[in-house]
Amino acid sequence: MSDITVVHVMRHGEVANPDGVLYGRLPGYRLSELGQQMAERVAEHLASRDITHVVSSPLERAQETATPIAKSHGLELATDGRLIEADNVFQGKTFGVGDGALRRPENWKHLVNPFKPSWGEPYVDQVVRMMGALDAAKDAARGHEAVCVSHQLPIWIVRSYVERRRLWHDPRKRQCTLASLTTFTYQDDRIVSVGYSEPARDLVPAHLLAGAKPVKGKSKAFGA
Repeated sequence: MSDITVVHVMRHGEVANPDGVLYGRLPGYRLSELGQQMAERVAEHLASRDITHVVSSPLERAQETATPIAKSHGLELATDGRLIEADNVFQGKTFGVGDGALRRPENWKHLVNPFKPSWGEPYVDQVVRMMGALDAAKDAARGHEAVCVSHQLPIWIVRSYVERRRLWHDPRKRQCTLASLTTFTYQDDRIVSVGYSEPARDLVPAHLLAGAKPVKGKSKAFGA
């Protein structure tokens, strides 16, 4: 008899980031009050699900997002470093619509190869570590459901890989809104379907929704 296991991969909630930097893997970036509301909303949404394992990226914003879900199911929150945000050379800098980053000569050397990409962790490396994390969560919750809390780019890249799309892409078109769930269903050890939902959509600022037109001074890159 086959085991059906469901792994929900959640993007963290909104982060307090008053300076508007691309925070990447930097420590100290925690959820805003709105981000905490998003985390609670998703915990309520998942409260009736058969969740037996909750695991998070080691970054604060992901840990804080995962905590209400683990608490509502009486589980200890696990940590998996493979769920961490993608590395990025622009970490700690402003790099958004209208800030002139693309016109600065010192940045050009990092922008030569969008297919790899040349400015950060290779897409293939993200696939390898994220697939490893998903498989570990599947094994930990076999026959039940797991939640992994991660970050926009790694989630989108692993979904693109599973759905057999090219890994290089237009960041504005990622379907991975704050506090969204990308859900992988396994039959035994094979992924048989991928789903997507936004339980906290009404809490997400309009300019951060999937497919929204970038607004000057409100770059989607900040909420990675």
